[in-house]
Amino acid sequence: MSGVWVFRNGVVRLVENPTSGAAAAASGKRKALLHTPSGEVVVSYASLERKLAALGWERYYGGGAAADGMLQYHKRSSVDLISLPKDFTHFSSVHMYDIVIKNREAFRVIDA
Repeated sequence: MSGVWVFRNGVVRLVENPTSGAAAAASGKRKALLHTPSGEVVVSYASLERKLAALGWERYYGGGAAADGMLQYHKRSSVDLISLPKDFTHFSSVHMYDIVIKNREAFRVIDA
């Protein structure tokens, strides 16, 4: 839970950060990952993996986070690593922006 503590009229209460996941979901401002060359919104890890593979990303099966419920992808030509939760329902805007930063020409985060 993120937010700001507000003191008003002798009462302290937590006001949720409007950019937090819970507040964004409540307000209807959900994010989606857009594959810009195809114009397709990523709706599953299967489609995401195909798009990442076309860009040179490979599944990384090393220990560590991969064993702790994470999917990881790496490029042989760089030291970059993309770590995603194994459950697509936990795929959040933080993960989307990580993909965008490492693949600026191929992905964009949009309001869904």
